[in-house]
Amino acid sequence: MTRAIKAVKRIWEKDSARLTDILYYAAYVIIALSLLFKQPFGNPPDEYNRFLIPSYIAEHGTLPNGYEEEIRIPGYGFSYAFQPILPYMAQGYAMRLVGLFTQDAPVLLYTARLVNFLFGLIQAYFVRKLANLWFSDKRFATLFCFLVLFLPQSIFVHTYVNTDSCCMMSIAILLYGLTKGLKGGFDFSSISSLSVGIILCALSYYNAYGFILSAILLFTASFLSRKEGRLHFAVRDFMRIGGLISILVLLGIGWWFIRCAVLYDGDFLGLKTRDACASLYALPAYHPATRVTWQSQGFSVFDMLTKSDFVTLSGLSFIGIYGPMNIITALWIYRMYKYLFWCSILIGAILSVLRRQELPFLTGRRCMNRFFHANMIFCILMPCILSVVYSYRIDYQPQGRYLLPALFPFMLYCTRGLEAIVRTFLDGAKRHKPAAGRLAESIATGLCSFLILMVLVSLCVTVYGYAYPVYTLGTDSLDINAFFR
Repeated sequence: MTRAIKAVKRIWEKDSARLTDILYYAAYVIIALSLLFKQPFGNPPDEYNRFLIPSYIAEHGTLPNGYEEEIRIPGYGFSYAFQPILPYMAQGYAMRLVGLFTQDAPVLLYTARLVNFLFGLIQAYFVRKLANLWFSDKRFATLFCFLVLFLPQSIFVHTYVNTDSCCMMSIAILLYGLTKGLKGGFDFSSISSLSVGIILCALSYYNAYGFILSAILLFTASFLSRKEGRLHFAVRDFMRIGGLISILVLLGIGWWFIRCAVLYDGDFLGLKTRDACASLYALPAYHPATRVTWQSQGFSVFDMLTKSDFVTLSGLSFIGIYGPMNIITALWIYRMYKYLFWCSILIGAILSVLRRQELPFLTGRRCMNRFFHANMIFCILMPCILSVVYSYRIDYQPQGRYLLPALFPFMLYCTRGLEAIVRTFLDGAKRHKPAAGRLAESIATGLCSFLILMVLVSLCVTVYGYAYPVYTLGTDSLDINAFFR
């Protein structure tokens, strides 16, 4: 028995990274596909209205004008085609390809959903690579990966038709390319990753544009250095590398904004035209001029935040509320994440400041460390601010999926907070005696393993214990066959 235990321990110590990767990817594939195939059509939030666009592309083989009656959202009078639709294009042409072999409605729906599933798989890969740059301790790098990918709301967006999935993937690619460039200089790999990430982000979701701005600022700051007591800016390298990235990005996104400018009389973002379309075709209850909002009723933003359920619902659905905001999970799961967030960020932030911890890819660059943190905080705040403004001025929708672009920097600080707490404990133990230090290391490994296990358990409880029973009833489902008639 003792020999068997020692043999298992040797195998684990030798192949723990490989086994962790297998668990990481296998859990994503199994759980995401479980959701993808089980969710009835129309149950995920707003999937019906979003599915109109890839269905149009699959049928006609061309991109729709936002004014097309065929894709306008009933009641609201506008369509999602005014906004960037790259994810819908991928879904639509995939459906068109599959349509050459079958016109079975569920198969076409699953095809569109599987595109987002693949986006999530690519995101998982880049999150793994990003974590190895953001954390020197492999235990906390792994914990970061599981916290990002397996937050119930995070994996949910990769299982139905939306643009959020591509957006999340793009942020992972963008941050990886940016971090790699900040660490070792901008080579072909980091330049291509950063460019692809910016292109995908720009063509998927306006809420995540803060990451593009931060990438530009951090890229520019990376060419600043101090020589002989003076600031020096490497203009030649900045122009050479920045020019290449700019050309690649403009080639990738220029066609979309030129198209919008041509179709919508110079409105290259399409937002003003979308509002004009709603003014023409919306029903009175949803018309921009007559819709009841917190602003139209004379309330302040503070009133909305304090007198409504906005903060509560946004926080809970950031953790995980499935379906059209009607499938909640166990109370202990919400509490677990809340305590994890508050303790890790508040206590960990204080300890990080006291310990003067630097990011491993910016070691010895104090000013750059601070500027990076300022940008990441900005990237957390921007989706929150946009969500508040949207609910206050346009349409009251306190949904956590609008906050998901903030997930990467948010989980960075959660994990760094936990690492700071554990590292403080480890250093104290090692100063006491070597044996205590070894015990403390084992405790740190056990803590990370326990948290990873709890993340997976909470996700399985959410999916199989709470969502599946609702999906089985199918009370909120629509007839997918009737959609194509």
